[in-house]
Parts: sequence; C-alpha cells; structure tokens
Amino acid sequence: MTSESYYEPLTVSVTAEDAGKTVRTVLERRLGVSRRLLSKLKLTDEGITLNGVRVYTTARVKEGDIIRIRMARESSDDILPEPMPLSIVYEDADLLVVDKPAGLIVHPTHGHYTGTLAGGVVHHWQERGEIVRFRPVNRLDEHTSGLIAIAKNPYVHQQLSEQHRNGTIRKVYRAYVYGVPDPPAGTVDAPIGRTPGMPHVRTVLPEGYPSVTHYATEEIFGGGRAAMVRLRLETGRTHQIRVHMKHIGCPLIGDGMYGPEEGRKVPGWEEAAGRQALHAETLGLLHPVRRERMEWTSPLPPELAALESRLRQANDVPADAPADAPANAPADSPADSP
Repeated sequence: MTSESYYEPLTVSVTAEDAGKTVRTVLERRLGVSRRLLSKLKLTDEGITLNGVRVYTTARVKEGDIIRIRMARESSDDILPEPMPLSIVYEDADLLVVDKPAGLIVHPTHGHYTGTLAGGVVHHWQERGEIVRFRPVNRLDEHTSGLIAIAKNPYVHQQLSEQHRNGTIRKVYRAYVYGVPDPPAGTVDAPIGRTPGMPHVRTVLPEGYPSVTHYATEEIFGGGRAAMVRLRLETGRTHQIRVHMKHIGCPLIGDGMYGPEEGRKVPGWEEAAGRQALHAETLGLLHPVRRERMEWTSPLPPELAALESRLRQANDVPADAPADAPANAPADSPADSP
C-alpha cells in the first residue's frame, strides 16, 4: 500500500516504566487499543512497527523505542455520496461533529437509501479528497435535531464508543413537554424494550435494557400545561428520552409516536414544533488523539424557538382558557380575532 492508503499513524514513545513489556501491553495501556483493532492491525502491512520494523505484538520493548500503528483507509462504498448543506461544527483528521437538522435520517436504512446525513458527509469528504468510512458515534432520530460526532478512523471510533458505553461522553438535550415533571428534577431509571407486536416502538418493560435519564425542569409555561426540560443521558437506548418522558406523564410536544392522547394535544403547539420537540444541545467528549476535553453547543433551531415563543404566550392566558388561545385574549375569543 502507498502512504495515501493509510490514516495518519499513531505513535508511542516507550518510557522506562514500559520497558520490558510487550508491544500489545504498551498499546493497550497507553492508547487503549482494543484487542479487536490489534487483530486487524496485525493483518495489515506496516500495521504495527517497532522502530520502523514490522513486529509481532508479543515483541518486548525497551526505553526509547518507538511503536507506530497505521490503519488502512476504508471507504463507505455502500453509501451514495450526495451534495447537501452541512452545518459542520468541528473537523480535524480524526473527528467530525455535525449539527443535524430535524427531518434528516442519519444512516441509510431499508426504504431510505438516499437523502441521508451519511450521504452528505461522504460527499463532503470526497470533495476534500479524503477516503473515510462513515462511523457515527451517537445517533439521533430522524426528527430530532442537534449534534452528532462521527469518527474518521477505526481507533477514534473504538475510543469514542468506549466513552459512550462508560458514560464519559456528555450529551445534554433540550425538550418541550406537556405538563411538568414531578418532581421537577430527578432521574428516570426504567428499562426499555420493544413493544410486543410493534417492533419499531419502544416502551418501559421489566425485561427491557437498563435505561437511565437525568432531567431538570428549566421553565414552566401556561400554569403547568407545558415545560422546557433539559436531559442528560446515562445510557443511549433507541427513543430513550421520548419513552421516559411519556413514562412519567410528560410526553414531548409534536411527537407522533409517543405523544399524548388527542384530547391533550394543543394544535397551535404541535404546528409550531412541526416535529418532536427534542434537540441534542450539548456534546462533550475526550478527543482520543489530542487527549483534550472538548465540548460543543448547538443553538436552538428556528422551529423550536417559535414553539418556545408560543409557549411563553400561554403564560399570559388564564389557566382555564384553551391552551392555544392568544395572549391577553378572553378565553372565548377566537384565536384569529383582530
């Protein structure tokens, strides 16, 4: 392979503390390289070298030795590149962070092979002359907006996936819900599984996967008819926030799958949101290569800003008035009256 066929190499200088250990031990200890990735590297020319010479991972090292790993580039041949506007928050040779709008599917699925974030990102890399495989670290539902981290090589993906599993990736969401959580701040610790007979729908089930969501009520609207809640995920189950909020009696505004019964919905609020009122607002992680803690924040999208404005208007409406009545209007006034 040519040098262009590899990602930028990762280098470890052997210290006195590491002297006498095996290459495998040093790579696991210093870089956190997984055994799975080590196995792949052993099959690659120049995948693991010691002082420039290809070696087995059982080779012993001495102080001052240089261990280098080089990963072969991989492309996303199964993804159709498509030009599309991307809101790129951060990018370097190892990591891409994108602010995804609502209505965009992250990865091609059955029936949705085009018009995905993956296609837009792969096209972006092609335009830059980069050969990179699309590896999202976190995923968002089609109708959830916000920040997504995408690893640009196998090592970064492995490291960030581990951070995802152990909870060191910080993910904070903003949601607008019907009602007010009781208590106003707390933790929902309720297992989530597939709804029997409805495989695409999740629900709280005793036999489900452990799922933990921390929440705090930030603002209350219309005398308790709605609230803005910030949430932090400890686990990352499919539809977790939507399921947990419904479980505690505060379903998301605009959520077509987990929303409230029809009689509780407020048409003006539903229309203002136009989708589930959930936004991945903050994403923080330890950069696997730079070894720096990094964090990004996404501004509130226009449709959710419009919903928030509409909800604030409800603060000026009598508590017994229809929830979508205009501010300062009598309870029996039509919403479109002058």
